[in-house]
Amino acid sequence: MSEKIVLIDGHSILNRAFYGIPLLSNGEGLHTNAVYGFLNILFKVLEEEQAQYLAVAFDLHAPTFRHKMYEDYKGTRHAMPEELREQVPLMKEMLGAMQVPLMMLEGYEADDLLGTVSREMEEKGLEVRIISGDRDLLQLASDRTMIRIPKTKKSGTEVEDYLASDVKERYLVTPEEFIDVKALMGDASDNIPGIPGVGEKTAVRIIEQYHSIENAYAHIDEIRPGKAQNSLREHWDDAVLSKTLATIDRHAKLEDGSPFTISLEDARLGEDNEKLFTPEALEMAKRLELRAMISKFSERIAKADEEPREKKEQPFRLVELNGEQDFAHFLKKAGKCEEIGLQLLAENGRLLGAAVSFADETALLAGISQGQLQLLAAAARKIDTAGLKEQLFFLDDGSEFPEEQQEKYFDAEIGAYLLNPLSGEYTYDNIAKDFASGMVPSRAELLGKKTLSEVWSLAFGEFPGESGRTRRTKDSGGPSDEAGAREALLSYACLQAETALKSREKMRERLLEEGMLELFDTVEMPLVFVLYHMEKEGILVRGEELRAYGEKLTGRISELEKEIWTLAGRTFNINSPKQLGTVLFEDLKLPGGKKTKTGYSTAADVLEKLAETAPIVDQILEYRQLTKLKSTYADGLSAFISEDGRIHGKFNQTVTATGRISSADPNLQNIPVRTELGRELRRVFVPKEGSVFIDADYSQIELRVLAHVSGDENLIEAYHSAEDIHAITASQVFRVPLEEVTPQLRRNAKAVNFGIVYGISSFGLSQGLSITRQEAAEYIEQYFKTYPGIKAYLDGCVQSAKTLGYSTTMLGRRRPIPELKESNFMRRSFGERVAMNAPIQGTAADIIKIAMIGTDRILRKEGLRSRLILQVHDELLVETAKGEEERVKQILSEQMTGAAKMRVNLEIDMHEGGSWYEAH
Repeated sequence: MSEKIVLIDGHSILNRAFYGIPLLSNGEGLHTNAVYGFLNILFKVLEEEQAQYLAVAFDLHAPTFRHKMYEDYKGTRHAMPEELREQVPLMKEMLGAMQVPLMMLEGYEADDLLGTVSREMEEKGLEVRIISGDRDLLQLASDRTMIRIPKTKKSGTEVEDYLASDVKERYLVTPEEFIDVKALMGDASDNIPGIPGVGEKTAVRIIEQYHSIENAYAHIDEIRPGKAQNSLREHWDDAVLSKTLATIDRHAKLEDGSPFTISLEDARLGEDNEKLFTPEALEMAKRLELRAMISKFSERIAKADEEPREKKEQPFRLVELNGEQDFAHFLKKAGKCEEIGLQLLAENGRLLGAAVSFADETALLAGISQGQLQLLAAAARKIDTAGLKEQLFFLDDGSEFPEEQQEKYFDAEIGAYLLNPLSGEYTYDNIAKDFASGMVPSRAELLGKKTLSEVWSLAFGEFPGESGRTRRTKDSGGPSDEAGAREALLSYACLQAETALKSREKMRERLLEEGMLELFDTVEMPLVFVLYHMEKEGILVRGEELRAYGEKLTGRISELEKEIWTLAGRTFNINSPKQLGTVLFEDLKLPGGKKTKTGYSTAADVLEKLAETAPIVDQILEYRQLTKLKSTYADGLSAFISEDGRIHGKFNQTVTATGRISSADPNLQNIPVRTELGRELRRVFVPKEGSVFIDADYSQIELRVLAHVSGDENLIEAYHSAEDIHAITASQVFRVPLEEVTPQLRRNAKAVNFGIVYGISSFGLSQGLSITRQEAAEYIEQYFKTYPGIKAYLDGCVQSAKTLGYSTTMLGRRRPIPELKESNFMRRSFGERVAMNAPIQGTAADIIKIAMIGTDRILRKEGLRSRLILQVHDELLVETAKGEEERVKQILSEQMTGAAKMRVNLEIDMHEGGSWYEAH
């Protein structure tokens, strides 16, 4: 078989990828979607083609011979979006790291270089595959050169393939004749004029008959229709110019006149494309945070490096603890060092081992007991780690970490989150890259997709507490034998401990430079222990009541199903948007149907607008809500109830960009409260025997923060008057006496008050209040006249974020806003709303964190049995021992209202009850 070369039209494929994949960005704010899409297309093509050679052509930002010939060539093209432009050098850098030859030559377009090299490769006997989204390249198709045109879709990348015969079949002309078609019809994308009045169909018909514009001109009197004949006669010069512009130069030359070419040796891919998978490419993928590519490069590099890696000198030490004597060395050393790095290996609630790092030694202690671990932690003066909260379950010696013990810990994951809250992933290799020893192997490189227990059982035999070896996942990568598993675990654990130790100083310096060190020390680090305490306590659930609640929902869902079918006049799958759309907009002929590729839209906002016009819509909305309640909560919560009858959910500290705490496994922050059936779910959450629930909820905290940060005197005075803030706003905005404010006016004012906090637009407000856009705009305009300080503040937030690239809270928390630099209007508008809201929402999040820390500490310091067990945004729930109710209420009141000093008072609503429902 002939050898094969793949030639890629760089800008064209990068452009296709950019528009085919939603915008992505890394922690630096660099957009990466085009690079990611390009690499996906590249690897897909290489997998399909099994080629031996690869090269990529790019245009240079310089005039070509075509521009000199015709000044307006490509003159109608829009400027490249900035989000795409910044990815061009990144793509070239990535290809350079992958050792792919780049073809660029001043005076020529990439098309000319692709044409020149494809001709030369054909002459050398190679098969050629040209990858481009530009159909102009179809003129290069032959029996040995295939033009492949990819289309990036959500479902994946599809490719159209064209050999010479395919071009003829599809366009009725040969590849060479394709140029003459362009000469007649022109090309709007390249601003090639063509001749007036001749479109694609006419051009194809003429060239199909006469095969070239020259032959057509020689038979000018025979050309039909007459309009095309006259146009060719009168604009022959334009046709000739257009043909020259459309013709790819297949003999590009260098400045000295020598032919342009590439070295096949440089373009050679090696066996299984081994040349592409370099450490430099992996480093670039990590920098751009392309997770799929990191995994791809990591696995290939690890496989290629298996033999040499075995011979490397391992800087870490594996110590299998067989007695106290082995452990004594590390215990003694921990007591002498100023600080140590510590990282536990644990899975499914079981401790496997611990890595400990000193200035001169790092070791994995296999077989360490929980008691030994706690002794080690107690001996250390300072402990640096990452992901501390999950490790506290093993480090807790029963004292539950009083305040003085907490101060010794440093969590690099929390620091990395503060410094880059948009990343979403704070792995040790990313932390090492930014704050410690540079590039280190990632978890995927070392362990593949295997779980810790799988690798541990491979390395040491039995997984602690279980008999036999753990079954390994099929084809999951990573180590495959005992020696490899031991080495992988050693590196994985020790790199984490070493990275935590090395990153502390640099990370604290960065936090100080960016004004967030105090936030880290006094809020985020203490909060780790509060969340640990809350997760450990959990919340009691009455399983029988939860089942009864589910049965109640099932009954009502069944009733609704029958009612909906009766109103529809037939049975159908209510959960199918396609079937539901057909029933509503075709069978029942309801207004407002918007048909998409997959059918009519039945989104909630569409149905809510129809609710008043048809009873069936109300039934459908209720049906949807109840089926979600049943699947997510009535059925879903049961899986999370532990043996002690309590749900021990997780609270995430490093997920949201604004600083808010999130909840998972299960998400107890998302339990519905807008409907009575949703609120009913809270009845199944109860305090333990001998306790009650006390629930405290901030009153309008974000609006109060807005009053403070904006300094608007009218809003501040409205709060100082201790009146109903929404009624006051309604009175002032709608210009009616306070006593004449109707419930509807108050609701409208409330929507404006809270909407302003989120940068609401007139369109958004009009949708929410079911009023015209003009009315909504007038409401907002009058609101800003009433509270002029708010308008000035919000405008200032946007301007500041545009200048600095981030917003800040009262406590200095930064939230990067890369969307403000985007050319897309919708994305930029989103960025502006974030710039307005992030300082307010982030400040509110900081305030409740401070209240949580204070509440948790005082409850423990005073020896009370009551415990903080739940946080839901602005709400705190305390499981309160009977007899301690008044003191708990006092603590909550003091800590929540005193969490920040502001120009308006922080106020809370507080309730007590025998269930979460009763206390809220």
